[in-house]
Amino acid sequence: VQLVESGGGSVQAGGSLRLSCAVPTLNVGANCVGWFRQAPGKEREWVATIDSDDRTAYAASVKGRFTISKDNAKNTLYLQMTNLKPEDTAMYYCAADWRTGALSSPDGYQYWGQGTQVTVS
Repeated sequence: VQLVESGGGSVQAGGSLRLSCAVPTLNVGANCVGWFRQAPGKEREWVATIDSDDRTAYAASVKGRFTISKDNAKNTLYLQMTNLKPEDTAMYYCAADWRTGALSSPDGYQYWGQGTQVTVS
């Protein structure tokens, strides 16, 4: 299963970006999918998830600023990021097909994208 992310880039603090993750060979609508991020020298950190019933959950650090959504017809996951801060700088990864454990743990996800860089200055 291939996950293809796009939409990363460089932005000034306070700006916005929208990340996309195409998952053409997996039924996104029937799966729990999410976003993680990893800054240099730090562990991979959970950002947000959305499940098969469209219930969402967010890390405290992004709640109120980021919005996760998906288009089931396009098998695509999105992360709308607003009011970006320098501490949001990281490589962002989409993850799909959660199987077990906490939704916030990367260990439970079966498939990962290659990552897209977000830099906030």
